[in-house]
Amino acid sequence: MSLHLRNRRLTVPQLVAMKGQEKIVSLTAYSSPIAKLIDPIVDFILVGDSTAMVGYGRASTLSMQLEEIIGHTRAVVDSTRLACVIADMPFGSYQESHEQAFRNCAQVLARTGCDAVKLEANKALASTVEFLVARGIPVMAHVGLMPQFVNVMGGFKAQGLTAETGALIAEDARANLDAGAFSLVLEGVAEGVARQITLDSKMPTIGIGASPACDGQVLVTEDVLGLGGEHLPRFVKRYADVGAVIRDACARFADDVRDGRFPEARHCYGL
Repeated sequence: MSLHLRNRRLTVPQLVAMKGQEKIVSLTAYSSPIAKLIDPIVDFILVGDSTAMVGYGRASTLSMQLEEIIGHTRAVVDSTRLACVIADMPFGSYQESHEQAFRNCAQVLARTGCDAVKLEANKALASTVEFLVARGIPVMAHVGLMPQFVNVMGGFKAQGLTAETGALIAEDARANLDAGAFSLVLEGVAEGVARQITLDSKMPTIGIGASPACDGQVLVTEDVLGLGGEHLPRFVKRYADVGAVIRDACARFADDVRDGRFPEARHCYGL
């Protein structure tokens, strides 16, 4: 088992310093049990708005609310002590104005104790990143396939497959880095584009469906565990079928109840 040797929570500057030194590992968590399990293994935990889909069964991430993210992030922070914790800012919580973005991001940091926030940000939103960083909020920027832009992009499709669209993603990346983002998530980006952005960036890149050349990788934990449904994105590698284990355990419980084998005397009080 791959465990890190830290004895305290990884900080944002320490995460940045990992570029070129060792690969950065990340998984998502939205609850205490999963957060506790992955805390000794990953470098940072992403409390993603992806929980709207994998946790609540919604069609996209667009319905995720600020209060929901705050609740999930607080649970993760309270349940961990080693991994850096980064919270996704939900759709509609930062796009309206710089002031709205600061107000909501400050709420997330203050009420959860997380270390940073993540924003899906093209170059038009880079000024928001700059505004936040200048006021003490560490920002991880997310470019490429941006799920909050799903209606503009026409679905969850790989990005940067042409020279023109690849150049636009590179522009988004540069704008966010110039604005002070400490890291970039590159999602669903053509491999060559992600590789070049990583080479050009002084800050770490985190790939999800991007390139092995990225400084780190992140996946949705439910996908890794086989809890994400049958139709997985191409970039997902399933490492276990925990869903089958859960189904089997629950079926055996149901059989025991129906056949009168549970509860036994040892499960009861006063017998």
